[in-house]
Amino acid sequence: MLDRKPTPISGAKHGATGTVNASLTALHPQLPAADQRSASTVSTGPPALPEPISAPVAPWGRRRVLLLNATFEPLTALPLRRAVVLVVCGKAEVVHGDPTGIVMHSATSGVEIPSVIRLSNYVRVPYRGRVPLTRAGLMHRDRYRCAYCGGRAETIDHVVPRSRGGPHTWQNCVASCAKCNHKKADKLLSELGWRLRVVPAAPRGPHWRLLAGVADADPLWLPYLGEPAA
Repeated sequence: MLDRKPTPISGAKHGATGTVNASLTALHPQLPAADQRSASTVSTGPPALPEPISAPVAPWGRRRVLLLNATFEPLTALPLRRAVVLVVCGKAEVVHGDPTGIVMHSATSGVEIPSVIRLSNYVRVPYRGRVPLTRAGLMHRDRYRCAYCGGRAETIDHVVPRSRGGPHTWQNCVASCAKCNHKKADKLLSELGWRLRVVPAAPRGPHWRLLAGVADADPLWLPYLGEPAA
C-alpha cells in the first residue's frame, strides 16, 4: 500500500484561488485593480456582467399629441403610441417635436417624439356644434380662476345649487376655489351678496371640443387652438 501524504486544505484553496485569479485576469486584462479584486471573489461560472444603468421612465401612457388636419385645423388629441404609428407609416408629419427633444429608436431608425402632428391628406370632419360639458373644458374656459374671488380654481361649483333645481349646464357651472365652494355651499349668490366676475356661457369654436377632453394642453398647441374665450 502506497503511503500518500495528504495535501493541506489551505494549500488546495490557495491553489484554486490562484487559478481562478489567473483566468479572470486573462479574461479582463484591462480591468482596474479594484475591479479585479471584486471579480476574484467569484469562484465558478462566467464573469458577471455589469448591470445597465436605467434611465428615468417617462409616463408615456399619459402623453397626448395634437393631431391637425392637412389644413392645420385641430382635430383631436391622440395617445403618443398612435401618433408615432401615423408618423412611421407616412400618414402624418411632425410639426412640433416634444420640448424634451426625446427620440424614440427602433431597430433600424429613430423617430422624434412629437407634440403636434399634421395629417398628410385632408380628412372631412362632420360638424358638431354642441361642446360637451367636462371638468377640463370648464377649467379651460374660466382659465383656472375662481368665478367668485379670482383665486386659483380647484373645484367646480353650480351657481344655482343642484339641491335648488340648478341645471348642470355651461351657464350654471363655474370654476371655484375650495374656500369659496365650501363657504357658498347650497346658498344663492343673492343670499351671500356675491357677484360673478364673468357671466358663464357655453364656449364655441372647433378647438373647444378638443379642450373639453384634455386636462393639460401642451403650450405648443395654443397657436393652433386659438385664444380660449368664453
